[in-house]
Amino acid sequence: MKKIFLKDIKEKSPVSDSFLVTKKETGVSKTVKAYLNLRLMDSTGEVEARVWDNAETLARSFDCDDVVKVRAFGVSYQGRVQLNVSDIYALKEGEYSLRDYLPASKKDPDEMMRKLDGVIAGMQDVNVRALLTAIFVDPEIRERFKMAPAAKAMHHPYLGGLVEHVLSLCSLVDVVAAHYTGEYDKPVHKDLLMAGAILHDVGKIYELEYARSFGYTDPGKLIGHITIGVDLVDKKIRGLDSFPEELAMHLKHLLLSHHTLLEYGSPKRPKTLEAVLLGFLDDMDAKVNSIMSIMDKTPEGEHWSPFQRMFERAIYVKRPEVTLAASLEEAGQEAVKEDGEKDGADISGGIDETAQKEGGQTEAQTQDITGKKTGTGSSSAAAEKPSEDKPEDLDLFSR
Repeated sequence: MKKIFLKDIKEKSPVSDSFLVTKKETGVSKTVKAYLNLRLMDSTGEVEARVWDNAETLARSFDCDDVVKVRAFGVSYQGRVQLNVSDIYALKEGEYSLRDYLPASKKDPDEMMRKLDGVIAGMQDVNVRALLTAIFVDPEIRERFKMAPAAKAMHHPYLGGLVEHVLSLCSLVDVVAAHYTGEYDKPVHKDLLMAGAILHDVGKIYELEYARSFGYTDPGKLIGHITIGVDLVDKKIRGLDSFPEELAMHLKHLLLSHHTLLEYGSPKRPKTLEAVLLGFLDDMDAKVNSIMSIMDKTPEGEHWSPFQRMFERAIYVKRPEVTLAASLEEAGQEAVKEDGEKDGADISGGIDETAQKEGGQTEAQTQDITGKKTGTGSSSAAAEKPSEDKPEDLDLFSR
């Protein structure tokens, strides 16, 4: 069982554990000695590694994409931890669980698929529901969809990332479709938009390879996930007893246009209401996931991330504090209490001072404060002061 993960390895740390090899290159040092240039990976990240001694012999004991047992120690190189490897060899199938070596969603993949089944079962459009049911009862598609990353690196780049991304979009579709259907006379076709959210990246189950390290298949490189996805949907539609031709056209347009711009690899630009909505929702969810990942990876205490090539900027990761309404209310009550105590002290102080100066007038002033007419102008002014101040002190939120 794997015990040491890359995120925990520090300079001078001894390491004896298993990792996935994602890069294997042979180099020659300045002393004309062969060495191995490796990249090792587990579910927490990647690290560069070097084999300086006995490189040619050790190179024959494993290949790229093998899970290997490594003996090494951590060294610092250009501000980062790197591993100097003294021994390395491939493990056999069954001696490891691949989920220890590839990044994976924190959510259970089977539970996510059950939620997706619930979304499909709840659709009102019988044609859309029948098509999606036909797609996801296919055992090969279902298993691939459950495990696939949403992308190699840009967003949700981990096992289960595709279905996680899709479920997030389904939640957004629920809100957005209800909002715009209520605002305008022309309703959003919610089930069509939901189908586009579920199927827009379905071609990635064949575009990406993720049985070992993440990469692109030959069809992925030559055809791409958009075309693969449209072909998959078209085949499933032809297998149904009937499916409206216009609805099929709308659905395939969602897949063809969800990248929104030609320069982003979109064969078509969005030309329907549902296509425009899907393009914005897909882009938003992808970017939010990427920024959340950047914030998680930025060292604690840092306010800025490193420069992010995807966004062409660094990201400010320090979060603003949230002040709850209850806290404001308590602060307001405390302020009123303090002001009331201060005003009460001023009133009583004024009475005592007047009593000392005018002797027998104390009773008359007290009667004036309680509302009885005494004809003493100075005492009336003193009595009215608190009632003028209090409304202003209580209006804490209008300042």
